[in-house]
Amino acid sequence: MTTVQVRRDEKGVCGLKVRGHSGYAEEGSDIVCAAASVLITTCANALENVAGVIPHQRVDEKRVTIEVLLPGNLSDQQDHDARIIFATALQGFEDIAAEYPQYLHIL
Repeated sequence: MTTVQVRRDEKGVCGLKVRGHSGYAEEGSDIVCAAASVLITTCANALENVAGVIPHQRVDEKRVTIEVLLPGNLSDQQDHDARIIFATALQGFEDIAAEYPQYLHIL
């Protein structure tokens, strides 16, 4: 199962951690894993290219884990934009979890 761990602070979502293979299908054919990978990668890329924020990222291929976190010292506009990006990515994960609850779980 793929799990998505949501990090929150007083302003809202400040990080996402995606871990594990969903088990929906074999590696390379798994639409749930593909969707989760696209969402977390798009989130990281949008933080940088849309919000102008270089996120903290941790990738562990052995543990099949990708974590994206907000850095400190953001301008008000960067913080606002980054949180919208995180909220949008989280909405995508929630949509996947609603459609495939036995394969993706949000913590």
